[in-house]
Amino acid sequence: MALFLRGDVWWYEFYFAGRRIRESTKSPSKTLAKTAEQNRKRELEQGFNNITDTRQERIRTISDLADEYLIAYKLRHPQSATFAAYAVGHISRVIGSRMFIDCNEAVVTSYQNERLAGGAAPKTVNDEVGFLLRLMGDPGDLLRIRLRKRNLLKLKVGKPIGKAYSTEEKDRMLTEARKSKSPHIYPAIMLALNAGIRDAELKQLTWAQVDLKKGYLTVGKSKTEAGEGRTIPLNSALSETLAEYAEWYEVVFSEIRPEWYLFPFGKPRPSDPTRPVTTLKTAWDTVRRNSKVTGRWHDHRHTLITDLAESGAGEQTIMDIAGHVSRNMLKHYSHIRMEAKRDALESLVTKPAKPKPLASKSNGIRPIPQAASVATELPVLAQ
Repeated sequence: MALFLRGDVWWYEFYFAGRRIRESTKSPSKTLAKTAEQNRKRELEQGFNNITDTRQERIRTISDLADEYLIAYKLRHPQSATFAAYAVGHISRVIGSRMFIDCNEAVVTSYQNERLAGGAAPKTVNDEVGFLLRLMGDPGDLLRIRLRKRNLLKLKVGKPIGKAYSTEEKDRMLTEARKSKSPHIYPAIMLALNAGIRDAELKQLTWAQVDLKKGYLTVGKSKTEAGEGRTIPLNSALSETLAEYAEWYEVVFSEIRPEWYLFPFGKPRPSDPTRPVTTLKTAWDTVRRNSKVTGRWHDHRHTLITDLAESGAGEQTIMDIAGHVSRNMLKHYSHIRMEAKRDALESLVTKPAKPKPLASKSNGIRPIPQAASVATELPVLAQ
């Protein structure tokens, strides 16, 4: 190691891993130059041995880490950014003031309890804890392992039981949807009931994906590989609904561009067709309440698959429409209703056969066929 002057500034020079390091300290003080040389050498040694000083990082708050994580998440996953902001927002609200170093199993358990007490569903809390552990980086991975060993990582979630809406329930929902202030909800329900479109697929639909002349739509990004890019024919009811909706759309926005979203953003009325609507929850809750129907939005999809199964459609056809990749998943979605089961079983009941003609008791000869049929079988005699 060596220090030397260049003008009024001290420089240091030393060898590290076979390479010569010569750098300016930018200081006229030899004492400071010695300290700078030592710090630089220590920095190189720590980097070479993959040793980093994380003390400043560990005293940062969860809220600070959450803000940085969310910025990066929005850039990489714009489609689910709204959900991420919702989840991370709760994390910042509940434990955002805690230091990163203080986040342990007890903090996670306390967070779970507080969110449950506030009315959050177990699945929602599990999703939020997942975001918390990911934004913590490597320490979050270690915390995940410790939580799993103690069976504290995930709250027990009841398996949602899907249902198929009855014809009467569908009629009531569509009637109420027609009355809704939301221009989106009626065509959205029709798409869900007649095309099996998932919620995320629905909100991302653009006019480029809908061909009203040829009568089909193409699904864009989907939950499954089998669902992405699938084409779905439009039945007469759905074609009529979308044609009517297109007329309203053109009046509101003066034109329809292929890249514009089918369900545009805007509150209280749609105003920006270049952005998709973020949620239909308020309008859907109103329709469901007014029609006195219990069920989830996803049950529209269960209903379509059940209707197709009961109509006798083949499994492959149903899977192509729904975007499923296996028959097990198809079985999960199909809820053959009691009426259809009853009709199928009733068709097996053997109806009593008609009694056969009795033989003549006098001579044991069967009755002679009708004259018309006899005449056609006897040869014509020559006169």
